[in-house]
Amino acid sequence: MLAKINSGSVSGVDGIPVEVEVDIAFGLPSFSTVGLPEGAVRESKDRVKAAIKNTGYDFPNRRITVNLAPANLKKVGAGYDLPIAIGILAAAETFSSKTLNNYAVIGELSLDGAVRPVTGILPMVIAARDLGLKGIIVPAANTTEAAVVAGIDVIGVDTLHQAVEFLAGINDLQPTRVDLKKIFKDNSSHDLDFSEVRGQENVKRALEIAAAGNHNVLMQGPPGSGKTMLARRMPTIIPDLSFDEALETTKIYSVAGMMTDNKGLVTSRPFRAPHHTISDAGLIGGGQFPRPGEVSLAHNGVLFLDEFPEFKKNVLEVLRQPLEDSTVTISRAAHSLNFPARFMLIAALNPCPCGYHGDSRNQCSCTAVQIHRYMSRLSGPLLDRIDIHLEVPAVPFKDIANTHEGESSSAIRARVTAARNIQQKRFSRHKKIYCNSQMTPRDLKKHCLLDQAGNSILEKAVSRLHLSARAYHRIIKISRTIADLAKCDTIQVEHIAEAVQYQRLNKKNQP
Repeated sequence: MLAKINSGSVSGVDGIPVEVEVDIAFGLPSFSTVGLPEGAVRESKDRVKAAIKNTGYDFPNRRITVNLAPANLKKVGAGYDLPIAIGILAAAETFSSKTLNNYAVIGELSLDGAVRPVTGILPMVIAARDLGLKGIIVPAANTTEAAVVAGIDVIGVDTLHQAVEFLAGINDLQPTRVDLKKIFKDNSSHDLDFSEVRGQENVKRALEIAAAGNHNVLMQGPPGSGKTMLARRMPTIIPDLSFDEALETTKIYSVAGMMTDNKGLVTSRPFRAPHHTISDAGLIGGGQFPRPGEVSLAHNGVLFLDEFPEFKKNVLEVLRQPLEDSTVTISRAAHSLNFPARFMLIAALNPCPCGYHGDSRNQCSCTAVQIHRYMSRLSGPLLDRIDIHLEVPAVPFKDIANTHEGESSSAIRARVTAARNIQQKRFSRHKKIYCNSQMTPRDLKKHCLLDQAGNSILEKAVSRLHLSARAYHRIIKISRTIADLAKCDTIQVEHIAEAVQYQRLNKKNQP
């Protein structure tokens, strides 16, 4: 007899419907799986056989053929255990169900019949909903994550026996429901605050501009000047995630197997700070079965690269595509995958190997050749993709000893949110543009008109600093963000002048 069970797989961060077909025929006892199964899927026959027997059901002593369709898609992971087991029991007529075709089934089985959680459950639930199914049966440990998707019933099961009884109509399990407002409220607080940062008012102003327009930042300064402290507080001044942004980010973490806190949804801006020894595959993503890298895990958040020149040059150069396109394309011989990577890059570096070049309080021990070799690790094209370049000076003692707290993150975030709201209205007809840093040259002509005085000061800046066309457009984007913070409809001369000063470090340090 033949049985068909709806299930799912993941390609990149998107769910793909998979149909598990089980055929039981007369012949010598055998168990074969077809449809491009990988190692964990091929091994499922042993887990499924033991789980069925240890749950108390009879395992059919016949020729069993399992087909995972579509056959041209590689099947990875142990999430097919539960649908295969249910398919075998249905094909063997151990139970009958009138609702079997209305549900998708996903889960890993242990040898005693317990259902274990799987990764990538969120995109698979979305795929099942889009397929028009009534519900989906998932491991009980995955129910909080799966239930954030509206329009489909999420049934959590702990054992194979529970799943069979539900499909047979013996046991009526209630769908899991989650309170999204409560999830956002419980995870909206931050442990860090900008009020803890002493001094560095000019740097704080630049970071506020960066947060308002989602501009990338390069900070250069001596050790102990507060670069890391400032970077770690950036998520506290960026507006809270919307539900759509939270869903996008959660899909990435779900596929990466990083949804371990049972929150169900990533509701705070990601902050990723990989060590400088990371590989290009770890940063961008990849592997035999491609997984999201750090740039994708920082999607809708902040990617902080400390000790920027210490990263391997080939690792830094692969940042060009995600910085330009907000996506990562990983190509293989048979297929290519796209991972979203819309993040704010914050890079920090010392001015020289010892860290004290240009510091009035400490003497630099580096030679000119050492400094040039150190800075030449950063290519001009990479630096040209970073919008704001800052010098972070050492903090004077009077600021360190000052007991007066600075401006809080909530006050800064209020101004940033107001500027972001202006940008959302401006780009409401665009599907792929959310903030000023993503504007194309066509958008600049439409939304960033300059008067004669503005064009004059911009012409002088490009001439004196020898800026590229990309840098020219970057200045206009930053000027637009500064104008939005000031709630000005047009870009003024003072906005351009402030934007130009964030380009000096770029030209000074390019090899």
